[in-house]
Amino acid sequence: MPRPKHVEHENHERWLVSYADFITLLFAFFVVMFASSQTDKGKAKQVSEAVEKALKEGSSVASIPPAVAKVLGGTVDDKGQGNAQMHGPGGAQKAAKEDRPEVMELGISLKMLSTQLADEIKEGKVEVSMTPRGIVVSLKQAAFFPSGTDAVEPGTLTTIEKVAGALKAVENPVRIEGHTDSIPIHTARFRSNWDLSAARSIAIMETLSSRFTISPQRLSIAGYADTVPVADNDTAEGRARNRRVDLVILNSYALAKTEPARANPTKIEPATANSTKTEPAKADSTKTEPAKAVPAK
Repeated sequence: MPRPKHVEHENHERWLVSYADFITLLFAFFVVMFASSQTDKGKAKQVSEAVEKALKEGSSVASIPPAVAKVLGGTVDDKGQGNAQMHGPGGAQKAAKEDRPEVMELGISLKMLSTQLADEIKEGKVEVSMTPRGIVVSLKQAAFFPSGTDAVEPGTLTTIEKVAGALKAVENPVRIEGHTDSIPIHTARFRSNWDLSAARSIAIMETLSSRFTISPQRLSIAGYADTVPVADNDTAEGRARNRRVDLVILNSYALAKTEPARANPTKIEPATANSTKTEPAKADSTKTEPAKAVPAK
């Protein structure tokens, strides 16, 4: 006799397995998210404390922990790839690029002058420097001019010849600026320090143009007396530094600032026949008759 078939009932609880797997995965996801959030809070707190300390104590970048500096985009030694201070707006590299055209324009001349005048610079007779206006060659009065005069010392012509050689290597204009200390001068030749500073500028200009064939078209002079000191006039050393003649090899930036204004091309046309003319005021037609004599009665 055949066995009766066992009827299997449908299991309505199989969804619990899938649900348990889903809950497990969801739990793992939130655990990971919670752990990540706690790490970010720790970094944020560290950054906040470091910035607060820097603002209160005036600390530099060197005092910021490396981990915080990395978050901020820089490094402790201000070097390396991705550094915010080097590559960000206003960073060091940007400033160097902005200054580079002015430096590169006269860089070769600066190197040439520094090399050729090395002995004079070492002896303190000459100073050579790069400024925003261009190269400044300072000729010390004690070496180039006898006290109170504008006559160039003959023994300094060799030094001036070296400067002239560097000037011939470039086409830039040169401004010759005379300076004195604050002690007034009043002689038969020089009424004031203004006269003395201007006369020394002229003397250097004439030496460069007549003796060393520098074109006068490139040269200009100025006398500043004691109005532009480079040292304190209260000491003998400071006054000695202030007594000088500066040869400024102007760069293109300085030329753009100091170029004389050109005449206005707009012409004023003469008045035409149809233009409105201002007629002279006519005499008043009402005349005042002279008073007649009244006969005495």
